[in-house]
This record gives sequence, C-alpha cells and structure tokens, in this order.
Amino acid sequence: MNTSSSQPRAPLPWPNGQSRVLLHSCCAPCCGEIIEAILASGITLTIFFYNPNIQPHEEYDRRKAEVIRQARQRGAAFVDADYDPDTWLTRTGGLEQEPERGRRCTACFDLRLERTALYAHDHGFAVFTSSLGISRWKNMAQVNASGHRAAASHAGLTYWDYNWRKDGGASRMVEIARREGFYQQRYCGCPPSRRRAPAGPDQPQVGQD
Repeated sequence: MNTSSSQPRAPLPWPNGQSRVLLHSCCAPCCGEIIEAILASGITLTIFFYNPNIQPHEEYDRRKAEVIRQARQRGAAFVDADYDPDTWLTRTGGLEQEPERGRRCTACFDLRLERTALYAHDHGFAVFTSSLGISRWKNMAQVNASGHRAAASHAGLTYWDYNWRKDGGASRMVEIARREGFYQQRYCGCPPSRRRAPAGPDQPQVGQD
C-alpha cells in the first residue's frame, strides 16, 4: 500500500522516443523515486552502479546492497561495475581541498558518467540518465554538464537531463526512502566529504543509519 502524501508523478514522456534507459544510481535513497517514475511510465530500466568515490569499502558494499535490493523488488536489471577507488583517486588527485560542488565534484561526476556512457554505448542504449542530480546537496547543472560531456563522446547517445526534483520528486524521494527503510548515509562518499560532515551526534558512522 502506498502511504505517500505526495501526488504520484504523471507518466514521463519517453526520452527521444526511447523505451529503454540506463540509470546511473548513486544510492538507494536518491534513485527510489526515479526508478518508480521510470517504470510507471512503461520504460524498460537497467540500473548501473559505478561509484568509485565511496570509501571505505564497507560503506561501498552497504550502499550497493541497498540498490541491489531495490532493483530486485522492482524487477529491474542491475549492472555492477565493481569497485574502482584507485581510478577515482587518480582523477581527483590534488583536488582534496576543493569545496563541495567544486572542481573535485566535477571530476568525480565526469568519471562516473563517462563509465556509464561507455556501458550504454557498448550495450545498445540510446539514452542514459543519473540519480545524482535529485539531491539538494548536488548542483544539478554541474551533474547535467558532466552527463552531456560523457554522452558527446559516443555517436547516437543522449544524456537525459530530466529534472527529477520537480513535480514533487524531491519529496517523494524522501518518502520512498523512509517507506522502504533504505540505509541513509550522511556523506556523499569520498573521504573529503566525510571529513567535512557535521561533528558531534550527526557525525556519519560507516554502515549505520
């Protein structure tokens, strides 16, 4: 039974008329609303998990397990791109002191969405999108710019820059996460974001809600 207080999102138009989409998922709380909206619109969905920024490894495993649980519940295909922290460290080296939403985040988004775009191209997807932009902690324009750059490297590939926050999407994201009991992390994933999280009782604890 759906106990959400928000109105259901109207069916989405198929992006570029495509009925098949690859979704880069950053975590279960952020992609819950997106998955429900895409599937309710009659679009075939494959979830792609590539997040080498998440550290330590136990935190990565916890977040991935929640996305896998969600994919199974929704009957969506799941692709595990596996853990790749060394590549992330190479791409973001020297940017540790950058502020959130700064150049380190751009490099991080570029890496993750380039890998997603490559998989999309190699496996016959014409459209891909990401859950990264739905969070209020992220700069949506920054995420979308990375997505478009990644798509531009492959002929015939489009990044779907739909605003998942609008039409109550941001509120439903929170409601679905609570309804499903998703693990709620308190930092983006990378070591710099963890160090800058609030001190005291709100300090993030790895693998705990």
